[in-house]
Amino acid sequence: MAEDTPQRAYRAACPSCGAPIEFRSAQSSYAVCAYCQSTVVRSGETLARVGKMAELFNDFSPLQLQAEGVFNGQPFTVLGRLQYHYAQGTWTEWNVLLGDGSTAFLSEDNGAYVFTLPTSSSREVPPAEQFRIGASTAINGKTFSVASSETVSLLSAQGELPHLPALGQPFAMVELRSADGEVLSIDYGPTLAGGVPVLSQGRAVLLDDLKLTGLKDESVKDEKGSQSFNCPHCGGPVTLKLAMSQSVTCPSCESLIDVSQGTGAALKSALQEESASAMIALGSTGQLQGANWLVVGFQHRRGHEPDDEDEGFEWDEYLLYNRKLGFSFLVDSEDGWSLVKPVTGAPVYKKGGNSATYLSTTYPLLSSYAAETTYVAGEFYWQVTRGQKTFNRDFASGKSLLSQEESKNEITWSSGSKLSGDVVAKAFKLEGSSEMFKRTDAGPLSSASGTSLRTIGIVLVVIVLLVMLMGRCTRCNPALENCSTSSSSRSSGGAFGGSSGGGGHK
Repeated sequence: MAEDTPQRAYRAACPSCGAPIEFRSAQSSYAVCAYCQSTVVRSGETLARVGKMAELFNDFSPLQLQAEGVFNGQPFTVLGRLQYHYAQGTWTEWNVLLGDGSTAFLSEDNGAYVFTLPTSSSREVPPAEQFRIGASTAINGKTFSVASSETVSLLSAQGELPHLPALGQPFAMVELRSADGEVLSIDYGPTLAGGVPVLSQGRAVLLDDLKLTGLKDESVKDEKGSQSFNCPHCGGPVTLKLAMSQSVTCPSCESLIDVSQGTGAALKSALQEESASAMIALGSTGQLQGANWLVVGFQHRRGHEPDDEDEGFEWDEYLLYNRKLGFSFLVDSEDGWSLVKPVTGAPVYKKGGNSATYLSTTYPLLSSYAAETTYVAGEFYWQVTRGQKTFNRDFASGKSLLSQEESKNEITWSSGSKLSGDVVAKAFKLEGSSEMFKRTDAGPLSSASGTSLRTIGIVLVVIVLLVMLMGRCTRCNPALENCSTSSSSRSSGGAFGGSSGGGGHK
C-alpha cells in the first residue's frame, strides 16, 4: 500500500503477465496493463483479466499518463485515457484524479481541450435519437443547443479508468452546447450500469492555463509519428505528417485517400479530376496572431445561395496546425482574408433569423448558402471528400466574424477576424508576392487619402456608366440583345469558411 495520502493506492500483479498494476482512484474499476495490454477489472482487491486492448495510435498529444496540473485551484493527475472513433475522426478522453479524490475528464479533440466533471439530470434523459441537430433543450434549467449526435466506438485505452466500453462496439454520444460556452456530453455507452446515460459537463480550457507539468518532451522526435505508404491509385509514395489525419492526397496523382482505418488497411482513393492551386505551399510555416502555424491542408470550395443556382462563388481554405492550439482555418475569398477557429460554445441563433449572438455580441447575418468542396490537397483531421456538402451561414460585426456550418449529424460554429493581405503575405514570408494577396476589402478607395481627385473622378464616372448600362440592360429587347436576367444578393464572392467537418465532438 502507498503512504498515507488523501487517496490511498491499491497495487496488485497483472493476472496475465504479473507486472504491477496500480489503482490510485477508488472510483476506478478498470485498468490496462502497460506491459501486455491486458484489460483488467477490479472487484474489491481481486483483479481479473477480461480481454486485451488494442494498441494506442499515436495522436501527437503533448499529454501523457502521470502528467499533473491545476483546475479551478485544485491539483489533478492524469491516470488514463480512452481513444474514440466516429464517422468524421477521432478524439481522446483523459481520465484525471482531482485532489479531493473525485475524477473528471479532460477531452482532447484535434488540439482543442474541454475539462468536464460528472453531473446528473433532474429528469430522465431521452434516447439519443430524440435529440435533433440544432434544436434547443433544457437540462437542469439551463438551455443548450444540440451540436452533434454521433455513433462512436472505442479504439483503444490506457491506464486507469472508471468505466470501459467494449472495444469496437458502437454506441451513441450526444453533445450539447450553451451560449456561454459550456459543453454537456451524454454518453450512452453499452457497458454503463443499468443502461442509464452518463452525463459530464464543463467548458473549454487552454493547456497553458492548466499549469501542466510532466508533458511529453517536444524536443524528442517520435519515430512513429511519420507514416509512409504507396498510393493505391498510382503507387507513388505518400507520407503522413500528422497521426490524427483521416484523409490525405497523393502528391503524384492528387488522388484523395481515406486513411481513417490506418495505412495498413485496404486504402480507398478517389481521383480528383478538377485541380486548384494554393498560393501558400503545404508545409509552410507562418506566424499569425502571435502563434506559429503549419499549413497542413488546402481545399477549394464553391457556394451558391438557395434561390440562385446560376450565380456561384468560390473561395479557398488553408488548414493550419499548432501543437498546443490545435487547428484553425485561413480563408481566402474575394471579400478578403480571415483567420477563424472552431468555437466550443453555441451562439444563439434561430433559423430564419437575421442575426446571431455570441459572447454578448450581436452579429448580423450576411449570407446563407449551400457549400461544396471541389478540390482537396494535404492532410485533414476529418474524412474530407470531394463533393462534401454543408449549409453555411455567415455573420459579421465589424472585423469580427462568425460562421455556422450544418451537416446531417453536426452543427459547427467558427469565429475569427478579418486580415489584410499584407499581413498574410508577411506571415508566410511572401512579401515579394504581396500584390497577389490583395482582395476587394483593400480596394482603390480604401486608401483615398493617397488617391488624387482626378483618379476619384475617373472612378465615379466609371460607376455612373456601369449604372446606366445596367439600367439599359433591364429594358433591352431579348430578341435583339443578350440581356442577362440573373442576379445575386452577394456583393462579391467568397465566404468566411471555418470548420468544414469533423472535430466537432468537443
